[in-house]
Amino acid sequence: SRFTPILTGGATTAEVTLAPAHQLWSSCRDQAVRLRMEGSGPASRTPITIHQMFLETLENYRDHTALAFREDGQWVTLNYRQYYQQCRAAAKSFLKLGLERFHGVGILGFNSPEWFISDIGSIFAGGLATGIYATNSPEACQYVAADSEANILVVEDQKQLDKILKVRHQLPHLKAIVQYKGQPKQIAPFLYTFMKLGEDVSEEQLDAVINSLRANECCTLIYTSGTTGNPKGVMLSHDNVRQDTFLSSCDTTAFKYLKTTEVLVSFLPLSHIAAQMLDIWISLCCASTIYSAEPDALKGSLVSTLKEARPTLFLGVPRVWEKMQEKMKDVGAKASPMLKRVADWAKSIGLQYNYSIMNKENVVPWGFTLANNLVFKKVRANLGLDRCRLSATGAAPISKDTLEYFMSLNIPVMELYGMSECCGPHGLSYNDDYRITSCGKVIPGCRTKLDNPDRDGNGELCFWGRHVFMGYLNMPDKTAEAIDQDGWLHSGDLGKHDQNNFLYITGRIKELIITAGGENIPPVPIEDALKEEVPIISNAMLIGDKLKFLSMLLTLKCDLDDNGEATDKLSPEALDFCRQHGVTATKVSEVIASKEPAIYQAIQKGVERVNARATSNAQKVQKWIILERDFSVIGGELGHKGLHKKQHFWHISEF
Repeated sequence: SRFTPILTGGATTAEVTLAPAHQLWSSCRDQAVRLRMEGSGPASRTPITIHQMFLETLENYRDHTALAFREDGQWVTLNYRQYYQQCRAAAKSFLKLGLERFHGVGILGFNSPEWFISDIGSIFAGGLATGIYATNSPEACQYVAADSEANILVVEDQKQLDKILKVRHQLPHLKAIVQYKGQPKQIAPFLYTFMKLGEDVSEEQLDAVINSLRANECCTLIYTSGTTGNPKGVMLSHDNVRQDTFLSSCDTTAFKYLKTTEVLVSFLPLSHIAAQMLDIWISLCCASTIYSAEPDALKGSLVSTLKEARPTLFLGVPRVWEKMQEKMKDVGAKASPMLKRVADWAKSIGLQYNYSIMNKENVVPWGFTLANNLVFKKVRANLGLDRCRLSATGAAPISKDTLEYFMSLNIPVMELYGMSECCGPHGLSYNDDYRITSCGKVIPGCRTKLDNPDRDGNGELCFWGRHVFMGYLNMPDKTAEAIDQDGWLHSGDLGKHDQNNFLYITGRIKELIITAGGENIPPVPIEDALKEEVPIISNAMLIGDKLKFLSMLLTLKCDLDDNGEATDKLSPEALDFCRQHGVTATKVSEVIASKEPAIYQAIQKGVERVNARATSNAQKVQKWIILERDFSVIGGELGHKGLHKKQHFWHISEF
């Protein structure tokens, strides 16, 4: 195995103390903050550090499997005792390489045990764990590494190393680069391989650093992909991570995580708060087993890993669920007429049953058991989700069509809501307490308020709780914009509650379009409505700020290349839509070149149906255009969170 056994000294548990602090927020890496402690309930728990959280799991579950990964085609595992030892070894290596307190350790690569170990090891060593998206350009990597004042960068392979070497001269704090897969082609005094460098660092030296950590100090940076300007470094304290882990996981009754029982597959970027909270922190708290997916997971190998791991919990961003839906629809389209009839019958039963469960009617329709045996169980097994107790989605909006599709297959997908600035989840949906298109209810121990609500009850969502972040690194002005004088985090999202306190997201304040006539229009509901009406549409972007009427930029669903960039080839779902409308085109360019009448008419009719539901004439879409390529991260139209509302990308004169 690439992880050799390590003998370590005994860990110590220092008395829990907090660093002196006067404010609830900070933008300085070494400045502690006051905690939003409550007198009773979940938010009254004693603050602890990441190391102390690890020790709690280690004390009871040291021999339980923590990490599973492929090596030479075989699954290899580390138990929690070995996992902890490797994290200590990484911490000692970072100290040996010169890691200074509150300086970054950047991690650049696909999910792997080395990612987990580097992240936790950097925190043990007093550094700031800093994930960097594997898809980042060299310039984007340089910004994060420079802003975090990274002393050490841990890279997966030569491809990621080359990015750093291009910008190394712009990183004055960088002391070492550690590569964990393969040997670097270059030989240089600052290049190392993973990771036996700290063998002459004593256990006592490491323990002294660990015991100096404080729960109200920064331990992790999450870089958000803002829609304008550079990413912001979200500072999370030990207490932020521990408290959100506790509130949304195994110690609460709602989510019903089971210690040593949960199995997950790690495939979403660990630099994103959603994956990091679930894969690293909640799993550590609950002694779960994490399987590392292959780097080509989103290009086709994910289902194979799911079938081998058979996870009990599965979180996929909307695009993952949409791709599964498209693939299954493509397979279904090729089935025999008899199988199609059986599948359609089963799905109608499944949708009826799951709406009944959601509405707490608990009516089992006639034929459900047969449909379950004939269809649902087989679908779940083919997806590797036969043991999955909770299927979830978050990080971006998901369409009602996709949610209903999986409900019809008896795989209800629970929506989560949160942001990096609240350490991940703030609203959660549960199998026995959810509403379709809602983001659920606030997690225990936290509070929500709606700021400046309008006559329909839509207001800015504001959060309170120990999960609220410390501040943006080196950005006091941005921090003051996000956290008000009373300590409430302003999300920038517009939302409302229904009579049962379920939360619905209705838009973003910064996305509000103010027309030339002075009407405020939230674009997201209109964009989502059209995508639901016309399933060939991939992205829709409403334009109308300071203009006389609304127009819309549309893209069609297409395949992505290996780099994640949109191609000209229509996706299977788009091809199916074309077939249903008697269109033989297979490329976006063919549809646009001929202004394919059937497609253009279908879109226009969809626009008319959306307009018919508009609350005023100002909210009606007057013109639209299909763009030649879909939006993508590589193309710059999408960030890691979603669509960048950069209206200068296109000339309004096209309309």
